[in-house]
Amino acid sequence: MYGLFRPRVLGAWRVPAAGPVIFAVNHSHNLDGPMVMGVAPRPTHFLIKKEAFVGPLDPFLTGIGQVKVDRATTDRTAITRALDVLSAGGVLGIFPEGTRGEGDFASLRAGLAYFAVRSGAPIVPVAVLGSSGRRGRLIKGLPPLRSKIDVVFGEPFDAGDGSGRRTRQALDEATERIQKQLTAHLENARRLTGRSATLE
Repeated sequence: MYGLFRPRVLGAWRVPAAGPVIFAVNHSHNLDGPMVMGVAPRPTHFLIKKEAFVGPLDPFLTGIGQVKVDRATTDRTAITRALDVLSAGGVLGIFPEGTRGEGDFASLRAGLAYFAVRSGAPIVPVAVLGSSGRRGRLIKGLPPLRSKIDVVFGEPFDAGDGSGRRTRQALDEATERIQKQLTAHLENARRLTGRSATLE
């Protein structure tokens, strides 16, 4: 990532140095996951759609510990593997919107709340800004080479209410708390980097 682009990483010191952590990353470009993996202070295991595991990418992604997930069903194998990452004290990366979009955390799925409440791991919000603004000349699907991309890590927070409940209502409440925290982090990251939503 540092060879191809000019990442500016802010707040990496906020990431707990040990123990389970969940990175909640906004998702507006395919580059967002690899960028976070490349600059994060700890190895990160992302939940990645199974469609990405094609050809030589399959053994590569599997070999670096990424978690293949079937988004069309309740993928119990992926859920177990993700929980195993957290129970072993690792870092799990999740795009809480479920798919690439505006990258503004406007529509969260319940998966992030489930993993956070079930594992008790703190969530670190991560904003990737600058990946979706312009297309490169050499590779149309990527931003221009050597362009500046900001990765802003936020303060860790707990999604649960401390009761340990895992009911549907508890997960809905956790999702609401998470959305507020992630939206606030994204707004703060935009102010911090001088990027507006239209310039990303």
